[in-house]
Amino acid sequence: MSETSNWAPESWKNRPIVQMPDYLDKDALVRVENRLRGYPPLVFAGEARSLKRSLAQVSEGHAFLLQGGDCAESFADFHPDTIRDTFRILLQMAVVLTFGGSVPVVKVGRMAGQFAKPRSAPTEVIDGVELLSYRGDMINAPEATEQARVADPDRLVQAYNQAASTLNLLRAFSQGGYANLQSVHQWNLDFLADTPQAHRYNDLANRIDEAMSFMFACGVTPELVTQMRETDFYTSHEALHLNYEQALTRIDSTTGDWYDCSAHMLWIGDRTRQIDGAHVEFLRGVGNPLGVKAGPSMSPDDLLRLCDILNPNNEPGRLTVIARMGADQVTEKLPTLVRAIKAEGRKVLWSCDPMHGNTEKVASGYKTRNFDRILAEVRGFFAVHAAEGTHAGGVHFELTGQNVTECIGGTSAVTEETLSERYETACDPRLNADQSLELAFLLSGHLKAERDKARGARRSHAK
Repeated sequence: MSETSNWAPESWKNRPIVQMPDYLDKDALVRVENRLRGYPPLVFAGEARSLKRSLAQVSEGHAFLLQGGDCAESFADFHPDTIRDTFRILLQMAVVLTFGGSVPVVKVGRMAGQFAKPRSAPTEVIDGVELLSYRGDMINAPEATEQARVADPDRLVQAYNQAASTLNLLRAFSQGGYANLQSVHQWNLDFLADTPQAHRYNDLANRIDEAMSFMFACGVTPELVTQMRETDFYTSHEALHLNYEQALTRIDSTTGDWYDCSAHMLWIGDRTRQIDGAHVEFLRGVGNPLGVKAGPSMSPDDLLRLCDILNPNNEPGRLTVIARMGADQVTEKLPTLVRAIKAEGRKVLWSCDPMHGNTEKVASGYKTRNFDRILAEVRGFFAVHAAEGTHAGGVHFELTGQNVTECIGGTSAVTEETLSERYETACDPRLNADQSLELAFLLSGHLKAERDKARGARRSHAK
């Protein structure tokens, strides 16, 4: 963990800060913070340490990180079926990646806390009226009215309550039998029944069933092997609203270290990664595994300085660098960062966010992302790491288990003309279940190639 002798949960308040809402009633905000400090933690320090150990395995090339979920969780759309379907598509993707790559997959959801979003401007114009920007349901409401856009501190309590309910359900799904590999066929979503991805998935599920039957015959059953009937599933979100994060930061009774108990993993966005900024200052002092988004403007020097601050002990699993370069820039911008980290011997996990660098607004006015560009950035990410001899350790997607039409392309054939059919996001466009599963199959091919290359190298060395 980082050196925290000169750190306190409130020390971020002495640093420059961006992307934070301006509350008109400061006393109300203080009252809400005090309420949250008295609430139970949403996650426990031991769970965060368990995730850090798993991420250390990823950083060393022995596993793969799958991180995904909603762009911004919604109060209005809060429903158990929505949580279940996102959990289910992540399970399907993990099975595809595990089977194809023969590596454990660490599953981390953008769930149970992803309620705040950075914005490119403090205001936006809607139908000729300038309003405060919508910053996520934790802060204000998406409706295009002046009152809806006022930052309301009571929304922090509602975010906490929804996160707690979501975590309860996720724990039930992951530990209560839903994740049993005997249910692998049942994870398929009804609306995917006749798609190419569903047929590929069912073929894979049949192969898993055959393997399971063999294992049962040998006496290996889910009743005896916990990993066959349960799975580890962790939560994450961008640590953007620091009043909320500080209120849920607690001292771990077993170690005496501080942990942000709002999620297992927190990340710093590309807009809030200033070296001397409040977000970096806050997160350097908590023991959770951390992520930092690295866009095209990230320099090798800045990345190394962030490593110094966020991971001074060079601890494996502590820091994930989430590259979000865009399809046109990933092969140009990423290699210099990878080389700098490799040359300095820094232990980081490299992950690819192919979503945020590929957002565009089409003529119809919708924000969207093109599936081919998302795929191109993923391929470029893997190609860079193959060329540099480093491990492409994970992916970070904005996705949903719902049958939405928000990203163009893929075998589901979403077009600009069909975006309006089921465009449901309140913020950024998400991959639907079919597109997510298609990406998982493509990724499994990259993982298999990486695995085969490593095996070939080991055989050559043995000779």
